[in-house]
Amino acid sequence: MNRTELIDAISTDTGLTRQQSEAALDALVYEVTSGVRSGTPVRITGFGTFKLRERQARRGRNPQTGAAVRIKASKGIGFTAGVKLKSDLNSRAAVAKPSPVGAAAASRTAAPAKKTVAKKAAPAAKKTVARKAAPVKKAAPVAKKTVAKKAAPAAKKTVARKAPARR
Repeated sequence: MNRTELIDAISTDTGLTRQQSEAALDALVYEVTSGVRSGTPVRITGFGTFKLRERQARRGRNPQTGAAVRIKASKGIGFTAGVKLKSDLNSRAAVAKPSPVGAAAASRTAAPAKKTVAKKAAPAAKKTVARKAAPVKKAAPVAKKTVAKKAAPAAKKTVARKAPARR
């Protein structure tokens, strides 16, 4: 599923307009990114936890030449699945689809009400995003584990032999 398909699915499932669904997805991505970037784990109950993973500088090998290469320290992201997500993945039953809440449910039954509900819901979403954009306090640094890895030996190159010319 790509971004466009995800926005369409959110729009269909919640009764929001496509623009509202896109704004909601953008807000979620922004909050997860800024939270993880600041070093704070982002926990979504039932789904999982996003954490910052810091990799130390290390030595690696160029696979083509076998020469030693210095790899810079970098940051990555780790995701740990939540209990509900794990049980849903391992269950044979179909995953329950979330039901629309409040005004979004009413908009599905009556088409004219959908326009008024969408106009009222948009300012609420903007207030939520503006409120969450406040600076986040940094958490205490997390102790790092150092794991030594043995470099894999470089693969031997084989030279292709030219077939003898036929006459």
